[in-house]
Amino acid sequence: MHVIRLRTRSVLFSLCLLTALIGCRSKGADDQGVAARPPQAAETTPTSNVARPKIVALGDSLTAGYGLNASQAYPALLQRKLDSEGRKFEVVNAGVSGDTSAGGLRRLDWALEGDVKILIVALGGNDGLRGLPVVEMKRNLSKIIETARARGIAVVLAGIEAPPNYGQEYVTAFRAAFRDLAETHRVAFIPFLLDKVAGLAELNLGDGIHPNEQGAAIMAETVWDALKPVLDQVSATQ
Repeated sequence: MHVIRLRTRSVLFSLCLLTALIGCRSKGADDQGVAARPPQAAETTPTSNVARPKIVALGDSLTAGYGLNASQAYPALLQRKLDSEGRKFEVVNAGVSGDTSAGGLRRLDWALEGDVKILIVALGGNDGLRGLPVVEMKRNLSKIIETARARGIAVVLAGIEAPPNYGQEYVTAFRAAFRDLAETHRVAFIPFLLDKVAGLAELNLGDGIHPNEQGAAIMAETVWDALKPVLDQVSATQ
C-alpha cells in the first residue's frame, strides 16, 4: 500500500469547511446524490484516435474543480502529466460538486463504463460537512472500492478532514475511517487530499476551502505521487 507522508493538518481548513457547505451544494448534486452532469474527459490534446484505457476521478467539488476552468482542475493536470510522459491513459473527471459518498456510490456504475483501469476515490468531505454518520460513509466507500476491485480496477483512495464542530470523537473517527479502508482493502492511499494546500489563503479561492489554480496544481502532485506506482503496476500487466 502506497502512503503519502502527511503533514500537520490545519485547524483553519476545518473551520473553512463550515463556511463552504452552501456553496458546494448549490453547484452540483442534491442531497440524493443526483449528478449534475456525466463524467467528462479531462481537457487534453488527443495523441491518437485509438481509445485509451481510463483513469476515473470520482469525487466532489475538489475533483470537479469548483471555481476553476476545466483545464485547471486536478484531473486535467493529471492528464497533462500522463501525456508528457507518453502514458496512453485518458483521465475522466467524474467530480460533482456537493456530492456525498452515497451519491458517488449511486452513480458508480455509469462512472465506470468503458475500459476503466484505475479509480481515484475522493469523496467524504460533504459527509463530514453534514455530520453524516461515519459508519455510513465508510460503508459507502467500501462498496465503491469493492465494486471497482471486483471489475479488476485498481483504486487510489484519498482522505479528507471533518470540521471540528461535531466534536473530537467524530473528527478522529472520520479520519481513521479512510486509513482503515485503505488497510482493509489494501489500496493506494492519500491521507489528506489537500495536504500543503489547506489553510493557506494564497492557495485557495475566497471561500477558503476550494483550491485556486496554484492550489489545484499542488493537489495534482499529491494525487500523482500515489497514482504513479499504481500506473506502473497496471501498465506492467497490459
